This record gives sequence, structure tokens and C-alpha cells, in this order.
Amino acid sequence: MRTIRFAITQRFNAFLGAFTTGLLTAGMVLPAMAQVASDGTTNTTVNQSGNNFTILNGIEKSNNLFHSFSNFSVSVGGSANFDLINTPNITTIFSRVTGGNISDINGLIRTLNSNNQVSLFLLNPAGIVFGKNAALNIGGSFVGTTANSIKFADGTEFSAVNPSSPPLLTISVPIGLQMGNNPSSITVQNTGHRLIAQFTPTKLGTTPTGLSVTPGKTLALVGGSITLDGGVLQAPSGQIELGSASAGTVNLNSSTGKFDYANIQQFGDIQLSNQALANASGTPSGAIHLQGRNVSFTGGSGALLVNQGNQEMGDIVVNASELFEMRGGGTFGFAQNFLRSDNAGTGVGGDLVVSAPRVQLLDGGTLASRNFGAGTGGNIAVTAADSLDLIGFSPTSPGSTTSSLITNTFGSGRAGDIQVSTGTLTAQAGGKIVLTSTGIGAGGNSNINASKSIELSGENPFNLSSSGITASAGSSGNAGQVTVSTRTMNVQDGAIVGNSTIATGNSGNLVINVSDSIEVSGVGAQSGVPSRVVTNAEILPAALRQQFGLPPFPTGTVGDLTINTSRLQISDRGTVGVEHQGIGNAGNLYINADSIFLDRTGSITAATKSGEGGSINLQANTLFMRHGSNITATAGGTGNGGNILINSPIILGLENSDIVANALQGHGGNINITTQGIFGLEYRTQLTPENDITASSKFGVNGIVEVNTIGVDPNSGLVELPANVTDPSQQIASGCSANQGSSFVATGRGGIPQNPTQDVRSDVYDGLRLRTWSDIRNLTAYRHTGPVTAQMPESPEVLVKATGWRRNAQGKIELFADQSPTLVQQALTCAAIPQNSL
Repeated sequence: MRTIRFAITQRFNAFLGAFTTGLLTAGMVLPAMAQVASDGTTNTTVNQSGNNFTILNGIEKSNNLFHSFSNFSVSVGGSANFDLINTPNITTIFSRVTGGNISDINGLIRTLNSNNQVSLFLLNPAGIVFGKNAALNIGGSFVGTTANSIKFADGTEFSAVNPSSPPLLTISVPIGLQMGNNPSSITVQNTGHRLIAQFTPTKLGTTPTGLSVTPGKTLALVGGSITLDGGVLQAPSGQIELGSASAGTVNLNSSTGKFDYANIQQFGDIQLSNQALANASGTPSGAIHLQGRNVSFTGGSGALLVNQGNQEMGDIVVNASELFEMRGGGTFGFAQNFLRSDNAGTGVGGDLVVSAPRVQLLDGGTLASRNFGAGTGGNIAVTAADSLDLIGFSPTSPGSTTSSLITNTFGSGRAGDIQVSTGTLTAQAGGKIVLTSTGIGAGGNSNINASKSIELSGENPFNLSSSGITASAGSSGNAGQVTVSTRTMNVQDGAIVGNSTIATGNSGNLVINVSDSIEVSGVGAQSGVPSRVVTNAEILPAALRQQFGLPPFPTGTVGDLTINTSRLQISDRGTVGVEHQGIGNAGNLYINADSIFLDRTGSITAATKSGEGGSINLQANTLFMRHGSNITATAGGTGNGGNILINSPIILGLENSDIVANALQGHGGNINITTQGIFGLEYRTQLTPENDITASSKFGVNGIVEVNTIGVDPNSGLVELPANVTDPSQQIASGCSANQGSSFVATGRGGIPQNPTQDVRSDVYDGLRLRTWSDIRNLTAYRHTGPVTAQMPESPEVLVKATGWRRNAQGKIELFADQSPTLVQQALTCAAIPQNSL
């Protein structure tokens, strides 16, 4: 029986050895199983008790302690304890793993018996995996890296790929991580966060602790690819660093704790999935930095800062050399991927800074900065050289979460600003940029700059929220200003660019600068809401007003809308304008364009329900209105209609298109049009099925309509001809038959009088140069050159003075010097026959 058992064991061991050899041959490195062992190069002592390992001694250099291991892994329920009883004064432990095995950490790493808060570097070029039971209990910072070596200020290196015996160790501070050409990955596994996020600062809920350092310290993972698969990293009031880099040195600033990637040649990928979380909240909150090639958040993952103090927060900074992406929704009640900065104190909130050639926020991904107290909310800055895409809604909560950039204030402090610099900005299916104030604090300002184009289209079909760029006042706080600059902008299918109020706060101004063209067209597929560029005060549905505690109608003032562009086209019910649906005045609308084209019920409006109608000021070279389009400045109730000022050399209105400044009980507005030509439109006292210009009031005083036609007078080029017609047959002699076929042609008016009774004038008339006749025939064929022969002048011939002339029998003219005969030759015809003999 013993023989059989021994044979089976031999076969199993042989199989395991062959299997292991095959994996190693294939290039795979097996993790060491629950094992911590010294490699004998640094006087490191390891004592084992079950799955617990006590690590003693090492080499002490002033405040630095060096350990070297052949294997370093911790199993579930086990621990690796750095006991500093023999070296209590050190502040930093540098540990390396040289055996070529992955460090599989699924238990506890801690420090014991130290007089200081001790920081720990764990260096393993073969890779590091932190399981869901991995935990840290050290007094200082933790740096896990798959770099080849740690570089120090005096030029020495603590290398894990070329360990010397004995190693060259130093008392100086670390200044960098030397990354290999193909560094191994670092993975953090866990069950994901359980955040609770409503209209209060975000709470952790039952989120697992994960890997955590003490307040104010740094938790850094720097290696090849970095993966947080449900992993949770926490550094309260400290710093979280995730860096994927290779082929260079990641520099360390010992005074600030910052990591610098300026010397890195290439980057790897960073992925947070399955509700992974990087959290540096605190009093005050800390900072989070991610640096990689492609940085992606999926499955409801995020980075979080919540500030509870009165100091300035740190920032969340993401730098991706190719792509920053958010995609997919989470579970456990948390729907979207996010970067979030909540300020609940009196300090300054942390900024959200994203830099990548392409930024994609999909499936409800958000960058959100929220302010709940008297402090200032953090700003959002996105730099995407190629494109920024805000598309779609969360698949797990489609009615509540859309892809967006958001700053908001719920308290007395101001909300943060939004700054976007990109090539192409696209917002679809509810994606948007939003700045709001739902407290007494002011909303933030936004500056959106897209060097190529802005494409805004559609709406979220589940909650009917429009795609677009908006700022709003939802309480007593005022909304900020929105400035949009690009080359071309399309607002389609129910999308919006707007600044509004729904309560007592004022809406801000909206300024749009588009060098080439703006197109506003269409309506929402589900809502039927028109595409619009507006500043307005609007009344929300009763259910929403009740839910958010809003007044029955807004009373805030509407801001101004200014549009500067080369071409503005509004069609298919699209709208550009200012409007107040509550009690208050509409803002003013200013449009400066080369051409304005309204078609298929497109409209430019300045309307108010009961206050003063806003004014419209249009400056354009051409203004075309077709198929029921209109320009209106109207007022309801007792309000006066707004004024309309149009300055355009050419104005065309066809197919029941109108210019209207009407009122109900108040005065009709004034319409002032300055043009060189207006076609189709006519002044009428009331609207008709024709093309109307009207400024009437149903129960009040009508407004004044003035149409000034200036510039070039169309009559200035007309010349009054004489009343008496001249018979040319009596003025022009018949030509000789011998000369038939010749002609004289004059085109234009140069060189001839304007009518037969006037003289020929100069070729300059009224400042204009007129064409004159000139001989433009090519005479080259008649020009001959040859040798010049000198000739001696002869004595001048004595000329005989002619005393008369006559026509001979052949019809030729002859001169003679004799005394003229008494009989004078009669006039001859072309046939040399006297007229009286014909």
C-alpha cells in the first residue's frame, strides 16, 4: 500500500514539475504561494509562524532600511510584519524582490515597533497582485512598483534585476523609479465600492477598506499596466498615484510627494473596472493622479474627493497620452463612472483636470464638481486636442444619469467653472455640459473652445433631457456666463445651447462666436422640443417643481444672447432667441452675421409672458426668410412688445414669413429696418397670410414701423430722354456702296454722350471711370523691321499752291493751280453723276 501511495506521489510531482516547466517555457511566471523568503543580500531575517512572517534586521543606513527577498507573497489570513524593534528610528523601508516570482498579496502588510511613521517601498519587477483581502497597516506612505530599481540622489541604485552582493546602499533620499522597457503589471482586486451619492456629499456606505494608508500619506502604484478590478484604494487627505510607464525614469519629489513623468518615453494602460474606487477624501481632501496611455473607467468605477475642511483641496488629474474613456454602468445602486469633487466645507474644492488627445464620456460617465457649503466648488478643465465626446446614458439607470460635465452649488458658496479646449466637441443622446446653482451661491462660468466644430444633437429618450451646453439658476443664486467659440456649430434634433432660470435667480449671458456657420434645426424625436439657442426663464412641469421645491413661475431676469458668425441658418422649427415665461423681462438678442437664413418655420424671438419684451438687434449683409419663418418680439399681459432693429442691405420674406413686434394689452414694439432693398415683406396693421411687418397691440397702442432705404438710390442711374424723337435717317448720310461691310461699334457709355442732345463728357463721371473707345486691333503683322539707310536731304521742292479742284471722268479728284473756271462743279453722287442729272 505504501509502495502504491509513493508511486502516485512521484507521478503527481513529475506531472506538476512538467506542467510548471511548460508554463515557464511559455513565458509565464508563477506567483509564489504564501511565502516570504530572504535572498541573503541584505542581512534580512524572516521568521515564519504559519502564514505569518516576521521580518527583522536588514541593512540600516541612517533613516533608511533595506530588505531583499527572493519571494514576497502573503496568503489569505496571513501577514508580513516588518518588525523594527532592532531599527526603531528608521523612516523608510526599501524592499526588493529578486527571485522573478510575482508578489501575490492577499493578506496584511504592516510595520511594528517603530518610533516614526514608516513608509514602505515594495519593488518587484516580476509583478504585484493585491487580492481582495490585501490590506496595509503602516504608519507612512506605500509605494508598490514593478520598476527595475530605485534611484537615489547620490547616484546609487537599489536594483531588483541586478542585485549586487553586498549591494551599494545609501542614506540619501529616493529621487526616481527606473522603469524597464517592458515592466510587469500591478493588479488590485476587490468587490468594488458601495458609494451613496444623492444631493448630499458622497458617502462611502459599505465600501470595503481595501488598500489604505494613514491620513495625509501617499498610496502609489507605478508599473506596467495598472488594473483595479473592483479594487479600492484609500488615502484620506493624502495622495493616490497610479502610473503606467516604461523606458525611462519616473522622478520623485521628496518634499511634495509628487511623481513626474517628463522623462518617460512610453506609457501603458490603466483600467478601473467593476466599481473600482480611488478615494482621497478627508479634512481637507487629498489628491489623485493617473498617468498612462489609455486610461479607462468601466462598470461604475471612479475617483473621489470629498472635502470636509476649511482648506484648499487637492485635485483629480488624469493624463492620458492617447485616450481617456468612461464606458458602461455599475451595479449596487451606482449607475455611472465618474470623477467627482465634493466640497462640504468652507475651503476651496478640488479641480478635475483631464488631458488626452481623445476624451470619451459614454453611457452616463460624468465629471462632477459639487459645492455644499460656504466654500468654492472645484473647476473642471478638459483638454482634448482631437475630440471630446459626451454620448448617452447609463444602461443601469438611463433616466437619471447622462454623460456630462457638471458643476453645481447647493449652498451659499460659488460653483466651479468649466473650461473645455478641444478639436471637435460632440454631445448626443442627452450628453451635455451643465453649470447650475440650486442654492444661494452663484453658478460657475464656462468657456467652451472647439477649434474645428461643435455637434449637439438629440435627447435622452428616457427622461427627455436635451443634449447640449447649458447654465441655469435653480434657486436664488444667479447662473454664470457661457461662452462658446468654434468654427462650425450644429444644434439639431432637440439639442440646446442655453442659459436659463427656473426660480428667483437670474440667468447669465450667453455669448457664441462661430467663425464659419451655425445651424439650428429640427425637434426632439420623442419630446418634440425644438432645437434652440436661447437665454430664457422657463416654467417646468408641476411634478418637477414640486419635487425640487420650485416656485410656480420664475421671476429672475433673463440674460442677453450675443451671436457672432459668418452664417446663421435656422430651420425646421429651430429657434434662436430670448424668452421669459414667468414674471420678468426678457433679455436682449444681438446677432452679427454676414448672412441670416430662416426656413421652414425657423424663428428668431424675444418674447415675454407678462414683462417687457426683449429687443432684437440684427446686423447682416443678407436676411432671407422663407416658408413661415418669423422674427418676433412679443409681450403678453400688460407688457410692452420688444423692439426690433434690423440693418441689412438685402431683406427677403416669402411664403408667409413675418417680422412682428406685437403686444396684448401694452404698447406694440417698435420696428426699425435699414436696408437697400426689401422684397416680399410689407407693412400691415395686423398679421395676414402674406409676408407681414407689424407692430400692433390688441388692446393697447400700436408700435411704430420705420423702413429706411438708404445707400445706393436705384433712380440715380436713370437718365431722362428727350420727349421729341429724332429721325436718324435725316441725320446720318448714306454710306457709299464701295465701303459696305465696314462698321463702327461702341459698347457701354464711355466716349459718347448720354443722349443725342448732350455733349461728349470726360471718362470720369461722378467718381466712376467710364470706358472710352480705343483701337485694340493687333497690328503686329503690319510692322516690319529692316536695315536703316542713311539718306542725304535734298533741296526742298517748290510747291505750287492749288487754286481749285475738280472731279475727272473717272470720278477722281484733281487739284489745279490755274484760275478756276466760272462754272462750279455740281455735287456728285457716289457714282460721280451730278445730282441734277439723276
